[in-house]
Amino acid sequence: MTAARPAAARWLALGRSGAGAVLLHPLRSVVTVACVVAVLLPWLAGLAIAHGLRDQARDAVRFGPDLLVEGERLGRPAPVPLEAVATIRALPGVTDVVPRVVGEIRLGRDDVSAVLLGVPLDRLPAGTTLVRGRLPAPGASHELVVGAALARRLALDVGAKLPPFYRNDAGERVSTVVGVFASDLPVWSGHLVLTSIETASTVFAQRGLASSLGVTVPRAAREDVRRAIARLPALGPDDGHGPVRARVLSREDAGALLPAQVLQREGVFTLHWLLAFAVGLPLVLVTSGAGLAERRRETALLKAVGWGTDDVLLRALAESLLLAVGAAALAVLLAAAWLGPLRAAGLGAVYLPGVEPDAVVDVPWRLAPVPVLLATGIAVVLVTVGSLLSTWRAASTPPAEVLR
Repeated sequence: MTAARPAAARWLALGRSGAGAVLLHPLRSVVTVACVVAVLLPWLAGLAIAHGLRDQARDAVRFGPDLLVEGERLGRPAPVPLEAVATIRALPGVTDVVPRVVGEIRLGRDDVSAVLLGVPLDRLPAGTTLVRGRLPAPGASHELVVGAALARRLALDVGAKLPPFYRNDAGERVSTVVGVFASDLPVWSGHLVLTSIETASTVFAQRGLASSLGVTVPRAAREDVRRAIARLPALGPDDGHGPVRARVLSREDAGALLPAQVLQREGVFTLHWLLAFAVGLPLVLVTSGAGLAERRRETALLKAVGWGTDDVLLRALAESLLLAVGAAALAVLLAAAWLGPLRAAGLGAVYLPGVEPDAVVDVPWRLAPVPVLLATGIAVVLVTVGSLLSTWRAASTPPAEVLR
């Protein structure tokens, strides 16, 4: 017990000395922390967005239909004739069929990318809530309900007029914003515009056609209904270009497909980060050992007054751990600020297709514990390797040679 107390006191004294070294050399400490933060910050922010998008993809699947029916002609996607609604609704086990018309539109003088979704007025997507205004009136055309985040971005409110944002043979019409909705899925409120299926069909010049059909069916009958739809010879009458056959996706299929798309973008982002990390690694290692001449003199003085090599290394280790943990904590705080108040400026376009690189959008994000712990471990390795190598080199040089 008596031998353990002096050892603990020695370790505590060396730790205090290492903490004092951080303040004793502020420039070296600030540069080291800045380099580590520059390496960790984009990686942490990117992973946080990837985790948020995966969570949102699961929610989108949960809010979506039990079966999604799309058209296919000659192996390529094709619109679904609206006659297929009655055909599928008549199948045993089907409780409801909702047609949807979906397409990209450009709004405002900056051509902001948005998604126009046309659905029956009594079948709004689950998770959406009207916050002000009203839904498009039955029979009215070119009335729109805009997501809250998109409305803020374009400075739109109830009653706003949108000049023609489409062009087709049916002519161009001014559209009216009649409502603003909020959604449990933030990306929806930032990119989605709701309207009637008739208006959407007019905008995209696809009368009598839908992009897809959402089919509601009990879980017990889901597989039977899926096979029955897939066996249909065609989804509608032949228009002279060949039959449109059904391609059916279940909720489970969509649950596997959406996260896979997020993971693909996460992998591309991680690859670019690794390339940047490989380029920046030598800089971080050199920076963490910055001021080698100063460290050599300091080490020589310590050894001249009786410090051993292991004492010098432990002191440097305490300094490095404090700098590494501080850098990791700062990187986490800056990532939260970048994704929160700054709304992932410059980073959202990496994960969200159709978003301009300089666009500022609300993106889902979640800083999970595992990336935070990994970032701390990376910071510790980067800082300690550089500082311990430089300290070892300084400690291996005879003090008389350094002080001469």
